[in-house]
Amino acid sequence: MKSYLQFDDKDWDRTERNWTAWWHGETDRPMVMIETMADPRYSLDTSHEHLTLFPLTQSAEEVIGGFAPQLEAFRYLSDAFPKWVPYFGPGVIAAFLGSPVDASTGTTWFHPSGIASLAETDLVYTTDNLWWQRVASVTRAAVARWGDRSVIGHTDLGGNLDILASLRGTQQLLLDLYDAPDEVERLLGQIAPLWLRYYDAFRRLVVTTNRGTAGWSPLLMPGSGYMLQSDFSYMISPRMFERLILPDLTACCDALDYVFYHLDGKGQIKHLDMLLAIERLAGIQWIPDDGAPPSEEWMPLLKRIRDAGKLCQLYVTPDGALKIARELGGKGFAFCICNRAYLTSDEAMACCEAFRVEGLVE
Repeated sequence: MKSYLQFDDKDWDRTERNWTAWWHGETDRPMVMIETMADPRYSLDTSHEHLTLFPLTQSAEEVIGGFAPQLEAFRYLSDAFPKWVPYFGPGVIAAFLGSPVDASTGTTWFHPSGIASLAETDLVYTTDNLWWQRVASVTRAAVARWGDRSVIGHTDLGGNLDILASLRGTQQLLLDLYDAPDEVERLLGQIAPLWLRYYDAFRRLVVTTNRGTAGWSPLLMPGSGYMLQSDFSYMISPRMFERLILPDLTACCDALDYVFYHLDGKGQIKHLDMLLAIERLAGIQWIPDDGAPPSEEWMPLLKRIRDAGKLCQLYVTPDGALKIARELGGKGFAFCICNRAYLTSDEAMACCEAFRVEGLVE
């Protein structure tokens, strides 16, 4: 069954043109993504449910069918566009490599796989795995249903140390970094090519839509691309980051066309200079810690990112976006406008008008 979203070919032509110009530095205004629900019966939160919560006995078509009413109720304003991400938890490659999956708490956890010895461990690419097959089947079903009108994203593959932390356990991996750093580095050398192979496998499933790429991010990428991450890096020194994470990030940037990095919390700022020095890294997504000041209160950090020639994506309120644009200019920013869970229709239209007055939207 096809779904008919509130976005037509003319909308796609405009959106793809504007995003391509933004990526190539050919526009002075920011990208502004505003989404609202045309039907107030639905909540944005329900479209982000972990798909690990659905019984494996439920077909892929049945799983995505439950999301159709919410997705079809969205209105996409300014530079927003329809997208749906098959989300099975952060770093699902761990499940492909044997990490047990636990969704009993309403979220997704990947438990240690029982690896006893790093020296005796080798990580091998395989598609002969229940979870790979599940993610692939749901992705195919989404492409069949929405692919003519929506970007179908990649599932969250995870960062290299994040994946290894799921396989080993976070505490054990921290000990491994001191007890067996060479073995950790050897396994990371195996994860890097596995990551790219899994990325390519999912890209082959979604590229048939001809609507660009989003990964799990809100950005429309007119080619191959991803939002890279390393949540584990919050806990390690810049020297370890340079040795264990930076080479993998650089390899992914070299392999893909449009790459961002998910800078999650102030504990990762210590790595920012190394990230900004990656030539093919296009930009930074800045996420303040829970309870920290909102994005617009980090002006020196945002200026540092833009002065390095990188793009920058943020989740901000309408007032926050206006403050940043007035102080730093809008060029190179991508603002995902949020206010509580989502904007009401009246709030969304008022936001568009305010941004139009400022010259921030078409």
